[in-house]
Amino acid sequence: MPVVSTEQFSHTFWAPAPPGRIHAHLSRPESYVGLSPLVVAVRDIRRTDQAVSYVAVERFRFGPLSWHNPIRVTMTSPVPGRRLTSDVRSPGRVHLVATVDLTPEGEGTRVTEAVTVSFPRLLRGFVLGQARSVQQARAAELVRRMTA
Repeated sequence: MPVVSTEQFSHTFWAPAPPGRIHAHLSRPESYVGLSPLVVAVRDIRRTDQAVSYVAVERFRFGPLSWHNPIRVTMTSPVPGRRLTSDVRSPGRVHLVATVDLTPEGEGTRVTEAVTVSFPRLLRGFVLGQARSVQQARAAELVRRMTA
């Protein structure tokens, strides 16, 4: 019986901006503060020709208590302006890969985010609940930002 499980899921939505604008926004680590509801800070940003690496700080709340979780993120753009991949390593042996595909559609963009997440089986409910919730909130916030 494996100690680590892997799940995949995706979400597709429409955003009122061209793919290039969305890609530029998602390519900046600073954009994830507030875009992702758990991310409260980014630090240690390093850019190369191939990737952007940084540490994002997630804040989890448990009633009156909070916990700051530093996660290591490496973003690449295998199809510039059309695809962005984030490889996320979190403490607790949680590994998430999110691939965002941007397709022009009408006056905006069809955005599809596919997620593959691996985690210790004991954390299944928590990890999947958070990952799916964050994905939905991030989509709504991206649409809001692209509308403004």
